[in-house]
Amino acid sequence: MDILFSGATIVTMDQGMQILFSGYLGVTGEKIAYLGQEPPKDTPEKIIDATGMVLMPGLINCHTHLATGLLRGAAEDMGQAQWLEDGVFPRTDRLDARAARAGVLLSLAECIRFGVTSVSDLYGFAQVTAETVAEVGLKANIAPPLSLFAHESEEFDFETDPACQAFRALAEKWNGYDNGRIRIDAGLDGEYTGSYRLWEPLAAYAREKNLGIQLHLAESRAEAESCLDRTGLTPAQLLDCHGVFFPGACAAGCGGLEPEDLALLGRRGISAVCCPVSNLKFALPPAPVTELVKAGMNVALGTDSAAANNTLDMFEEMKAVALAEKRRTGHPAALPAEATLMMATVCGARAQGRQAQCGMLKVGMDADLILVDFTAPHLMPCHNVLSSLVYAARGSDVALTMVQGKILYAGGKFTTIQLDQVVKELAGYAMEKLFAPAPEN
Repeated sequence: MDILFSGATIVTMDQGMQILFSGYLGVTGEKIAYLGQEPPKDTPEKIIDATGMVLMPGLINCHTHLATGLLRGAAEDMGQAQWLEDGVFPRTDRLDARAARAGVLLSLAECIRFGVTSVSDLYGFAQVTAETVAEVGLKANIAPPLSLFAHESEEFDFETDPACQAFRALAEKWNGYDNGRIRIDAGLDGEYTGSYRLWEPLAAYAREKNLGIQLHLAESRAEAESCLDRTGLTPAQLLDCHGVFFPGACAAGCGGLEPEDLALLGRRGISAVCCPVSNLKFALPPAPVTELVKAGMNVALGTDSAAANNTLDMFEEMKAVALAEKRRTGHPAALPAEATLMMATVCGARAQGRQAQCGMLKVGMDADLILVDFTAPHLMPCHNVLSSLVYAARGSDVALTMVQGKILYAGGKFTTIQLDQVVKELAGYAMEKLFAPAPEN
């Protein structure tokens, strides 16, 4: 046994929601090798005293755009459309691979610091993202978003289109990397930036190669109504007509879904990804979590980008989704702490196609876990560990982050990221690249 955590309050998130007080968890190689109330007979190489800590599965962020962490706070207090047009696109049009890498590194550092062990990224520069994730050690589902506008669709060919060729090359190289630590998903920005000429061959390729699909879906009522006006169908209905929805598809947003969409997506086995903080900030309707679950959908959590959300703190996201659902339904018990924690762990793993490897603490599963320091004043007294994790804990309370048995953060230090070098790259290159005044003609 390589590492033994001792004395922790272990929140397993297993089928019985078992909690072990003053428990022990052992790690051998990449896997959890021991879990129990008594110390193991085997002598570990290293013992980590976790007294006063909560040991739990790592959090899974099922929707973000890592490279755009460079735009944190650059455009505020706007509607989503104006924010994109005036605040985001003029900057991201300047992105190059070097600046994107700096943004990805910054976002991955934040994820690790706040206890995220796996992330789903829907953004460009996917090759850069894959290379960076490989170095840093997180798990990631990476999806370059493909688009096809009406004026381009007549000449489009999935086999010869450069972006589609790049996506297939990415999948061939990176899908399954390092025992599945990196997975490649197909990606669509949304219904409004696509065409059936892209959707059908992309979905067919994803099915053939056993890939997931990431996309934005019905983030607002306006988006849904626009599609209805143009096509007579909701975005969900239109995409379903062209084969986009099958188990493995993850739809982010979902606040503008119609009741009939819920039944459709539930039948297809789709995962909905709620991003409550981003939605609230843009004054968008929150996803109807209770109705999504009743329809048979797997419901996970994401932060959206740091440009939209300002942080990648999944603890903040858990509290926000629980409070938003209580307010939306008018029922204080609408989304209890146990269900909220499941969204950030078990359901997140299911959304990423990783449910056999992570999302809970069980012998034989990957050692993807975090320690949360419960000795801070805002976490005492602890009458209920699950509710304290959802309503009181913060990302900054994470004391250790481990992925596949490797410690990526502990004692205030990163083991795979040189944060001072990231800061230098931000200041010395990326910020100037994105924000320097355009040269005069």
